[in-house]
Amino acid sequence: MSAVAVDAVSVTPLKRIATPGGDVLHALKASDPGFRRFGEAYFSWVTPGAVKAWKCHLRMTLNLVVPVGLVRFAFLGQDSQDVFRTEIVGESRYVRLTVPPGIWFGFQGMGETPSLLMNLADIEHDPDEVLRKSVSEFEYDWNVT
Repeated sequence: MSAVAVDAVSVTPLKRIATPGGDVLHALKASDPGFRRFGEAYFSWVTPGAVKAWKCHLRMTLNLVVPVGLVRFAFLGQDSQDVFRTEIVGESRYVRLTVPPGIWFGFQGMGETPSLLMNLADIEHDPDEVLRKSVSEFEYDWNVT
C-alpha cells in the first residue's frame, strides 16, 4: 500500500431535517462522494472520556457519522511524522468523515453523555485487514479539551 496523506480524510456536511415528530438525519446515499459500495453498517457507543485507539484499515473505507453526542477523532497519515489531524463531530457539527484505507485513527467520547458512532463501511469486517496499536504507541494528547 502506498503512503496515504491525512488530508485524504474528507468531511461532508450532512442534512438534518426538522420534522414535528423528530428530526431526520441523513448519513449516506449511493450518489454521495465517499460511497464506494456497501459492506456493512454498525454502531458503537462511546462513553464520555473513553479512548478507542489506534486502528489502520488496509482495505476498508469508513464513513463515520455521530448522530448522538460528540466524538473527537484523531488521524495520522502514513506519510506524516506524528502530525495529527483532529475532527470533532456530533450533534453540534453533523458531518460524515470518510476515511480511506491507510490512515491511522482513534477516537474519544466528549461531553457528559455517551455518544453513538455509526460506520457505513464498504467491506464486511475482516480481522486480517486491520492493523492495531495500543493507545500509548502514538504521542497524541487525549487530555486536551
